[in-house]
Amino acid sequence: MRTRPTLTWEPSGDLPPATTDVRPVVESVRAGGVVVLSGAGLSTESGIPDYRGELGSLRRGHTPMTYQEFTGSEQARQRYWARSQLGWRAMTRAEPNAGHRAVAELAAAGLVTGVITQNVDGLQQAASTPDVIELHGSLSRVVCLHCRAVTDRADLDRRLREANPRFEAEAERHRSARVNPDGDVELPDEAVREFRVVPCAACGFGVLKPDVVFFGENVPPERVAACRELVAGATSLLVLGSSLTVMSGLRFVRQAADAGTPVLIVNNQPTRGDRWGVRVELPLGEALRDVVAGVRDGTTRPTSGP
Repeated sequence: MRTRPTLTWEPSGDLPPATTDVRPVVESVRAGGVVVLSGAGLSTESGIPDYRGELGSLRRGHTPMTYQEFTGSEQARQRYWARSQLGWRAMTRAEPNAGHRAVAELAAAGLVTGVITQNVDGLQQAASTPDVIELHGSLSRVVCLHCRAVTDRADLDRRLREANPRFEAEAERHRSARVNPDGDVELPDEAVREFRVVPCAACGFGVLKPDVVFFGENVPPERVAACRELVAGATSLLVLGSSLTVMSGLRFVRQAADAGTPVLIVNNQPTRGDRWGVRVELPLGEALRDVVAGVRDGTTRPTSGP
């Protein structure tokens, strides 16, 4: 029997204490050679909730669909694509926030030399950050599990609208439903029961899947290798808005720590990586604004926040 992948993590009592002092982050960024690893917390100020924060989707009872569920059940795929039809539209309306813009500014200044994002919303790229590695893929693309053709999500949106003309009425009724980090919204069974899923347009019958890494699915090895190469060349690793609960991101923290590379984490809650780095416990947007300001004016601010 398959077990569900790790979705939550409870901190133990032996974690090092956090700080509200942004000076370690400012000093590391000022030295350059920073690789950023970002998580869902970076996008919360854009209106996309994270998984495990105070208002995270897991706390609201949302359970992300696993790869095994998606590939093994036609009903699961129907439920996913119906919910995603609303969630993807909400994602496209989201805009980069101060945190995304801060990372982009530091990259433009040559201080951040690489960005690895666990997010699938494309907001870091929308902030004009170059060469972002999408660790978990992107909701803007769709892949066929048979012929492997990759197509644009907007094209699938058009096809799904044509196949489900009456779904628009349901969409209006549930337009206020909260989007989840994986790009879907909660819908009642009656809203998805008649939803028609379309096959791959390239081969005519293949199952379509968002080009993202589901829970229970492995990150492509070549993508992991590219991330490891970035981290190996980093002067420091800066983790932004990730609880590091899942191994896909935590492995890079461990890699950096094993190599003696400083790890700095900005997150309002304890993370699974705290024992390998210094965690700054501040709201992300606020902390990054202070970091950018400190780098710009050449000063090192001792604290941020009240």
